[in-house]
Amino acid sequence: MHGTMGVIEDVYEDLETDVDFEEFEAAVHDKVEQMGGLADEETAAMLIAHELEDEEVSGVADIEPGMNEVKFLAKVVGVGDLRTFERDDDDGDGDGDEDEVDEGRVINVEVADETGQVRISFWDRMAQSVADGELEVGDVLRIKGRPQEGYSGVEVSVDQAEVDEDAEVDVQVQDTYRVDDLSLGLSDVNLQGRVLATDSVRTFDRDDGSEGRVSNLTLGDETGRVRVTLWDEKADRAAELDQGTSVEVVDGYVRERDGDLELHVGSRGAVEEIDEDVSYDPETNDIADLELGQNADLAGGVIETDPKRTFDRDDGSEGQVRNVRIKDGTGDIRVALWGEKADLDVDLADYVVVTDAEIQEGWQDDLEASAGWRATVTVTDPPEAAAGTDAGTDATAEQSDGGSDSPGLDAFGDGADADAAAATEERTADADPVDGETVQFTGTVVQAGNPVVLDDGTETRSVETDTDLRLGEEVTVRGPIHDGRIDADEVY
Repeated sequence: MHGTMGVIEDVYEDLETDVDFEEFEAAVHDKVEQMGGLADEETAAMLIAHELEDEEVSGVADIEPGMNEVKFLAKVVGVGDLRTFERDDDDGDGDGDEDEVDEGRVINVEVADETGQVRISFWDRMAQSVADGELEVGDVLRIKGRPQEGYSGVEVSVDQAEVDEDAEVDVQVQDTYRVDDLSLGLSDVNLQGRVLATDSVRTFDRDDGSEGRVSNLTLGDETGRVRVTLWDEKADRAAELDQGTSVEVVDGYVRERDGDLELHVGSRGAVEEIDEDVSYDPETNDIADLELGQNADLAGGVIETDPKRTFDRDDGSEGQVRNVRIKDGTGDIRVALWGEKADLDVDLADYVVVTDAEIQEGWQDDLEASAGWRATVTVTDPPEAAAGTDAGTDATAEQSDGGSDSPGLDAFGDGADADAAAATEERTADADPVDGETVQFTGTVVQAGNPVVLDDGTETRSVETDTDLRLGEEVTVRGPIHDGRIDADEVY
């Protein structure tokens, strides 16, 4: 049979806690006394252990609003500004400052450990101490406080916090970040990048009935790219920035969406234009190696451009698409720029980087890249190695050749496809066909409903067919024409 010391020790040893044994033992004796002999030391030790385990969380990620009180160790990654507010008279701050009884003070501090990040709030005297510089980014804190549901997730209202000089928390804190430095939970992030894509502002209703606003832009730097989410009054920045502009995100914070890290900018943050030219040179897939169904990043010189075309969608709205062909050292591919991307200033001999393009089946079993809403399209300087390739020069040569209406047809390959395409063009470019005459027409599907509508860049044709065609697919149809509509016998 253990002595009483042994019983307390046994319970303590099974406990994962930062509390010293002496402190634990004292708490057990207090508990026995408090319960007036209703509990022996073993029971009291179990009760104290249970209370401690409730409080001790294994990491920031375990903190939840329902918990009564938590204790944890975390590193300061950001210190906010001191805010003052008027208190209700019956909610005095209790710190005895007669002249400031009606004024409350609060300061938010972001802390993180290896599992994530959480905002903690210091009130009144403690808040003033933090504001006076007693806490710095990089300090490791032992924190005791009460979790609550805050504006942007769980927050901990601090009861006690002290700097622990000896403890280590493996969280990187730095002044400026690059895209591949970002990790979940960081805040006060300053990051410079090049604007690769922007979108329009969307509105939504918050739970409290107010209207929220949000927009996105995509930034890239030498190490990668990241989606930036701009909230409320910051949302308009997306519309104000041009593609290719270099900017700095100030005081952003990192969140996760669909498994990807995003950089968010709220009321404290900003996106500012800078004079430096941030370069973006992503790892791209070789065009020759692209496969059907893949989401790919590609880059190359523009060797062919088509005019933008608009079309009516089934729901009555108007869509738009523009096709360009880009070529790298391994091959070339047609890229469909959908929606707002069709308005981008992409010209022959430009060097273009396309990210998140969907590789689809195009015309004559050729692959084509579809640059939809998720994709980014950036005109940029070619990397040093590619600057010497023939993509840009090909484009200019073909453009000045003057012998072909379709710049870049030579890029189709060995010339056989090009001849077929040229022959098709000749046949379809004749005068309007007579009713009942068999015609052949090649174009892009701009309406996939019934009838199918094809567009070849100069005219559109309605086509009757049972073949299941996809929007954006390029097809050739052959069949008799009636009242301007082709009754397709063949679709290929």
